[in-house]
Amino acid sequence: MKNEILKQIGEMYAPLSPACQKELIERLTIVTYKKGEVLVREGQYADKAYFILQGCARAYYLKDGKDVSDWFAFENEFISAIVSFFSEEPSAHYIEMVEDAVVMEISKESTEILSGKFHDFERLMREVVTRTMLSQREKMFSILFNTAKEKYDHIIRIRPDITNRIPLIHIASYLGMTIETLSRVRSQKT
Repeated sequence: MKNEILKQIGEMYAPLSPACQKELIERLTIVTYKKGEVLVREGQYADKAYFILQGCARAYYLKDGKDVSDWFAFENEFISAIVSFFSEEPSAHYIEMVEDAVVMEISKESTEILSGKFHDFERLMREVVTRTMLSQREKMFSILFNTAKEKYDHIIRIRPDITNRIPLIHIASYLGMTIETLSRVRSQKT
């Protein structure tokens, strides 16, 4: 199973040499989580990155008692408490499973060892971080410059099944709007 996963990661992100794949397989763990399980909590040090095999997860902050979704990850996507993972600071947000899920976990220590030994793994890490940064930049641009309808239409265009998988309250907070605004936008005819 791990070989198939690595082949898929190589096709989607960056190819890995057989030697890199072999060592990576030894360092990976496949874990099953239930809906609602929290992988990282605010204030924890995050020393793992996750690749979603099945299910979905979200990262969120608690701000003045409000739950603000920041990131969703679905099948074949990575998620982590990225600032904590790379800077070794306590996490500012939570990572929670939104559905029952199967994930591949890799430790920070393993990523550092593999990056030091294999340029192709280092390239994989760079590709994952670059895609994450570009996605966050796109989200920030959307929040700053797009109307509520444009934000909603965009997320539906890139993830047509999102309303079947993520509660609307989390989608609304991710898009920077109230649930009432999201409901109004969803009821508009296109």
